[in-house]
This record gives sequence, C-alpha cells and structure tokens, in this order.
Amino acid sequence: MKNKSVVISSVCAVAIALCSPLSVSAKEKKTMAASPAASAAPSESPKVAASPRALPFHGMISAVDQSAKTFTIAGKETSRVFNVTGKSTVTKNGNPATMSDIAANEEVRGSYWKNTDGSLEAKTVKLGAKTEKEKSKKKEEPSAAPTP
Repeated sequence: MKNKSVVISSVCAVAIALCSPLSVSAKEKKTMAASPAASAAPSESPKVAASPRALPFHGMISAVDQSAKTFTIAGKETSRVFNVTGKSTVTKNGNPATMSDIAANEEVRGSYWKNTDGSLEAKTVKLGAKTEKEKSKKKEEPSAAPTP
C-alpha cells in the first residue's frame, strides 16, 4: 500500500513538472504578441486575422472603384467591399485578368481574408459563370468517395 502511494505521488510530481514549462511558454507567447514591438509598421498592409483559412464569397458585383481597387457585392442586409491587392489572383472565364476587367453587374465568386481592421482582402476573384472545367470537377468529387 505504501509503495502504491509513493508511485502515484511520483507520477503526479512528474506530470506537474512536465506541464509547467508548457504553460509558461504559452504565457510568454501571448505577452510577446501583445507587445507594441511585435506589431506591424504602419506602412505595411493590415495583418490578416487569426484564421489562416480564406472564406468563400459569391454574388453579383454592384459597384467598382478602380482607383481604390475595390468592388462591392450587395447582400440582402449589408454590402461587402473587397480590396484587390497585389496578392489577389483575378481570373475571368478561367483566364488571367486584372482589376480593369472587374465590372458592375457581373457574376463573381472567390475567397477572401478578413483583416484585423475589419476590411476584406480578396485572395481569389473569379469573374463570370463557372467554367466547364469547374463544373466537371465539382461532379467528380462526390463520386470519388467510396460507397459502403
């Protein structure tokens, strides 16, 4: 009985010893991220929010501002304004395109990142209806799964 209590207390001590450095390093990371020295310089573009995944969008373009490099999709309740940057990939009917190809009353879909300042940065912008290649790719995906 005495040996069991010694073994159990030893295991508990080892577990506490192993976990304590991990919790300390997590606290250090949080304080480093919150410090002003770790923040971006004002000349850089706004940082992307914590989610590394881009979010999808689709709709009809209601307005385009070529000088600000933005386009707007009107929604049922609110409109969303997307910024097109140097990192954005723009295509039209499957072919490379530029900001000047984006026009109002055109179907659009793609993905975007939400920046920490609340702005929406377009990652991919696909203008026009889905191409045949995209349609066939969508049809192939469900059939690729094995049936029980």
